[in-house]
Amino acid sequence: MKIINREVPPRAAWALEQEGVHPLLARLFAARGVQDIGELDDGLNLLQPPEQMLGARAAALLLADAMAAGQRVCIVADYDCDGATACATALRGMSLLGAPLGWNAVDYLVPDRVADGYGLTPSIATRVKARGADVLVTVDNGIASVDGVAHARALGLQVLITDHHLPAVLDGQVQLPQDCVIVNPSQPGCGFISKSIAGVGVMFYVLLALRAELRARGVFDLKTQPRIDSLLPLVALGTVADVVKLDAHNRRLVAQGLKRIRAGALPAGLSALFQVANRRQATANSLDLGYAIGPRLNAAGRLADMTLGIACLTTDDPARAAELAQQLDAINRERKALEGEMREQALQLAEALWDESEQPPPALCLYDPDFHEGVVGIVAARLKDKLHRPTFVFASSQASGKEHELKGSGRSIPGFHLRDALDLIAKRHPGLLLRFGGHSAAAGCTIAEEDFDRFDQELQRIAAEWLDLATLQRQLEADGPLDPQYRRVEMIDILQQEVWGQGFAPPLFCEEVDIVSQRLVGGKHLQLKLRHAGEPVDGIWFGHADPLPARVRLAYRLDADEWQGQRRLRFMVEGAEL
Repeated sequence: MKIINREVPPRAAWALEQEGVHPLLARLFAARGVQDIGELDDGLNLLQPPEQMLGARAAALLLADAMAAGQRVCIVADYDCDGATACATALRGMSLLGAPLGWNAVDYLVPDRVADGYGLTPSIATRVKARGADVLVTVDNGIASVDGVAHARALGLQVLITDHHLPAVLDGQVQLPQDCVIVNPSQPGCGFISKSIAGVGVMFYVLLALRAELRARGVFDLKTQPRIDSLLPLVALGTVADVVKLDAHNRRLVAQGLKRIRAGALPAGLSALFQVANRRQATANSLDLGYAIGPRLNAAGRLADMTLGIACLTTDDPARAAELAQQLDAINRERKALEGEMREQALQLAEALWDESEQPPPALCLYDPDFHEGVVGIVAARLKDKLHRPTFVFASSQASGKEHELKGSGRSIPGFHLRDALDLIAKRHPGLLLRFGGHSAAAGCTIAEEDFDRFDQELQRIAAEWLDLATLQRQLEADGPLDPQYRRVEMIDILQQEVWGQGFAPPLFCEEVDIVSQRLVGGKHLQLKLRHAGEPVDGIWFGHADPLPARVRLAYRLDADEWQGQRRLRFMVEGAEL
């Protein structure tokens, strides 16, 4: 591992500090590209207006007309946290906006991960029609569902696609669903500034446009209009959990949501999830959303039914919310156990692919008949992090009649665009990939079981073509040494109040320290006594069992260890340059 310190533009850091930003925060923000204090302003007035999102106006007209005509709307949601929060946002938002008209004819449907797969399919469209719906609205999916939209339109359904994924490309040409309304910043011709907005953010913007349209029709005015900013806690959760880039626009959405969570203005279900996760609402931060709340919702989509998660986010009954949160927590514990078993099994399979004296191959493809398709993505991510290689993990399809198929989920490293790699495989070997899609860092595909070895060979070939030794060496970006004056518990609270995440990484400090003592705890965690700038400090390296030399360059985060009501600062180690 190589630890690289981020560059800190001195003028930007100085300018931020002159504007009253804490000196340490000024340095951290400048290193992440912030040049002006205005970029740190989280005011709602700075959000982009909805008319800048292509299709939002047309979506507002469609929904307003449907409400006026008393038509029924059915939401088709994805089965991850972004999809669940987007669905809950749509359900709550449409009910709020439709209430002055006496309208509340909206329900939802979540495709089954195993039986339906991802996106709007013709069979799902048929089920929506059978429910008596007039309008089908997708959230966090649909941009590539050309056949599903066509079937829905043939059934007489009006269709509104709200999504943030990339559209399908065929022979170099973008393929969009036809005869429908599309709201997606990733579609051609959309000038919306934040291309990284999550699916829940897109749905929130549709609701903003709908409110403006209903206001123009005289349903309410500025004073009497529903307060849909109450939905921002859900927007914040979905944005962080979907690991989209936290550009300035997304950080504003998350910051506004966190403010309301800390003030106790959040749905009963979200409050219950904080309780079962043993996280404090009053001090909620983006890491709570990403590592504690989001996984409990995602677990339902992976192992059970995301309707549980949506029900939890939409109920206003605290007792019901607590019951559902407990169920989600139990499913998440099951997910953790299953993931742990699969991860160990996958690691053994991977390490059998090369000798100890050799470097791992440029990419990894793993399959075992006992793997569960609901957690292959998590396992791929863990292996990618550990071995620093593009990784695909496959499981046998559990769908009826498709037992001969393997479903794979991949995660990648910087410098290797996973979806582009799949696209190249599809071009070089037509028919090898039955289905595929995704992004640069995460993608999925379906192949025939008999084609696993061929897929492995082709991915290896492309990885060997695209990746060099420098790219295959894991690099950890850090923020340099920590000034001893900031080595205090209060600094942790200051840092955690800010919005950190994908593309705006949490602070990670790096410098040489002395190892005073070290011991293994729990069989797999290294507990440390360190000397930092001449002063003693505790440390912990979770998931690392190998001993460290007496003096070593460590990358670490500031963390607080609570014991008997006392908070003590410690260094949470993320890596070492040995």
